Amino acid sequence: MTAGEPVTGEDMPEPPPEVVEAARNAPDHWLAMVDLTWQGEGAPPLWALIGQWRSGPAGEIEEWRDNPEYRPSPQALDWAEPADAVDRAVQLAATGYGPMQDVHATLARAEVSVLVTATGTPLAAASPEGTPVIPVYTSPGYLESVGRLLYDRRPVAELVEQLPPGHALYLNPTGPVSMLVETEPLRAAISEAGTGAGTGLETGGTPEPSATAALRPGTATVGIEPVTGGAAIGKPARTAADSSVVTAGAVGGTT
Repeated sequence: MTAGEPVTGEDMPEPPPEVVEAARNAPDHWLAMVDLTWQGEGAPPLWALIGQWRSGPAGEIEEWRDNPEYRPSPQALDWAEPADAVDRAVQLAATGYGPMQDVHATLARAEVSVLVTATGTPLAAASPEGTPVIPVYTSPGYLESVGRLLYDRRPVAELVEQLPPGHALYLNPTGPVSMLVETEPLRAAISEAGTGAGTGLETGGTPEPSATAALRPGTATVGIEPVTGGAAIGKPARTAADSSVVTAGAVGGTT
């Protein structure tokens, strides 16, 4: 790493004890500080490198340089611990520490909570960017943040066949990081996982919505119908690189 402004003296961040010890054993060296979320063989990629310390001839830390290409991990961003396997895959994919394929593969096997109308139809909304979506919640904690509304739990393999045309899934709008998931790659993951059996996917049919008797009671009002536009759900936020992701931020601002 050659980029980054050198910081020395009192302006230099305090090195952790293990770096101080490494500097004593390796004078006149650059000592890389790697995000511990990165796992892999060989040298870490540049984007997982937080920065570098330089040890002087006497084995003391003399300089620090930030890495402008560093991608903070979920832990570095101080996001809450993942609530489940899907949430973990989403957080890693949002920060570049995991592939989107893991999100699709994990979600394909999952069961999620979905807000519904009085007739059991999944309730539609719009993402902050205006994309038609069906909000779904992988964790009871994220669902509780919505309030007392009628909901149902369904396998994702069943739910994707009940989506209105042109709608995507919107994962955990109340979580530390949310993600839009398009249906085509998700259907491919469901097919590969073989989780469509019994839902109509294996024959190309469309499964019936879950019986209203299985709906969880809430404060839903009879007669409410799904919406395809209007006010966006979630919070205004930045979009992470290479993924359709929105992270939690203050209403009316950005993070």
